[in-house]
Amino acid sequence: MLLRHSFLWNYLWVAPNVFLFFLGVLLWRRGLARTIPAFLAFAILGSIAEIAAFLADVIPSVSPEGFWRVIWAGLLVESLLKFLIIGEVFSRVFSPYPSVGRLGKFLVSGFGALLVFLAAVIAGFTKGDSLIHIIATAHLLEQTVFIVESGLIIFLFLFAAYFHLSWDRLSFGILLGLGITSCEHLATWSIVANTSPSEHVRTLIDFLNMATYHASVLIWVYYLLVPGRVLATPKVSLPENNLAVWNRELERLLQQ
Repeated sequence: MLLRHSFLWNYLWVAPNVFLFFLGVLLWRRGLARTIPAFLAFAILGSIAEIAAFLADVIPSVSPEGFWRVIWAGLLVESLLKFLIIGEVFSRVFSPYPSVGRLGKFLVSGFGALLVFLAAVIAGFTKGDSLIHIIATAHLLEQTVFIVESGLIIFLFLFAAYFHLSWDRLSFGILLGLGITSCEHLATWSIVANTSPSEHVRTLIDFLNMATYHASVLIWVYYLLVPGRVLATPKVSLPENNLAVWNRELERLLQQ
């Protein structure tokens, strides 16, 4: 069972992306395209990119270089959309402080776009064997995205906890699934980079990565489709704190 291209391997590669694609369709039909547009785009485009990579892997006529070009293209799209998602969640969590939220969304999304652009430029100008440098740059971009993505997600959770900001169900579910996937992938990349595992161990790590992503997709399905309990809590004004001061000063600066 724990072999490449076994039934379980193919299931873990295809099934989560099929679920994610239909999740995106359901979210669009429910009118959430304006509420969480970045995640909706990730759900549809990211799943299509992964299924295209699977087809490129199993179709005999696709060369190894062609397969890695499909992987590279999908990685660029997914990386950009992940940063847009984090920026989108940042804006939603900091909605009581709109100026801070807009600035954070702009910085996170802009940094993600810059990172993806630089990776594409580096890949385009890297010399050497075509297949080797495509694989190397794809792995480099993927590891870099995991590091920055994990750091941003942990920062957002800690920052929101420190200022006692409340999470809406959509934002928490999206960031939870994304955080689990990024941290697990980063951990397995560290193991591979520092231990030089055998081919069998690498296969087991790939199974772990795909199973973790499957779990994250199920988390997204639960938080985005299953309605949560509505608790009747009195609406109170937020206490004055440094974040309120930053938001007020930022608004004043933008209005000048």
